[in-house]
Amino acid sequence: MPNLKDIKSRINSVQNTKKITKAMKMVAAAKVKKAEYTVKAARPFSDELLHLFRKMLATVNQYSSHGLKVERALDNYAELIKPREVKAEGLLVMTSNKGLAGAYNANVIKAALRRIKENKENGIKTYVYPVGQKAISAFKHKQNGDFVLKKGYLAIANNPTATGATLIAEDLADDFVKGELDSIDVFTTHFNNMMSYNVVAWEILPVKVEKANSKDIDPLMLFEPSPHAILQQLVPMYITNSIYQALLEANASELASRMTAMSAASNNAEEMINTLTVDYNKARQGAITQELVEIVSGANSVSS
Repeated sequence: MPNLKDIKSRINSVQNTKKITKAMKMVAAAKVKKAEYTVKAARPFSDELLHLFRKMLATVNQYSSHGLKVERALDNYAELIKPREVKAEGLLVMTSNKGLAGAYNANVIKAALRRIKENKENGIKTYVYPVGQKAISAFKHKQNGDFVLKKGYLAIANNPTATGATLIAEDLADDFVKGELDSIDVFTTHFNNMMSYNVVAWEILPVKVEKANSKDIDPLMLFEPSPHAILQQLVPMYITNSIYQALLEANASELASRMTAMSAASNNAEEMINTLTVDYNKARQGAITQELVEIVSGANSVSS
């Protein structure tokens, strides 16, 4: 017969767990609304920036930073656009700092690991730039010579900002311009809605966008002081915004995944509590019945 004390202890333990998961669900639900609004509000700007960038590239046939003031690698727009033979690739892998978000972190990390395996098979060296504690810990644990673990970014994972995106962009551009990397991809998630997201990867360096058609270009459009000077401002903006958008998408997806996971955990805890309560009542009823049987048996033996 099950021990009543053990069953009661398990019920109390599951009830405490349910309180935690329910609280985490409420916190994630409160944050995900703001994150959803932010990521959806940022998409039109990203789309318009891409449209402007395409028009600029269509008007400039040769790219050069000659005569321009280049104080940082991110300002060397001509080098950031130049395609190269890929011998070394950088992966910017975006995860969260905390777990309990379902398979969110694992899905992103698995996608990056598949790319690392493909690069090894193709003779391409891989450098990993992890964002978030989960990615940092995972790639530290999985170091086996297939990739090189570079600088990690911790604070920005749960607090996406344009400043943080600029910091990452400057680091990546510096390694790219120095020739340490020939290509850089970002691994993040695309936020669909509260219930779904997709793991995606897109190349951020070298900058590759399809040029606009000639009919989309205004022949009266003038550029001051020059198209090259404008591209020098536009390319860093485009790279930084791409990283910032990836951070926003990742943050919204992570909160939605955590809310869903904690909701499922709370429902499972409720079901477990109901099952244990039934077991407790059955065990208690069995114990009472056993005591009555013993009392009756004792009374019969005395009377006889």
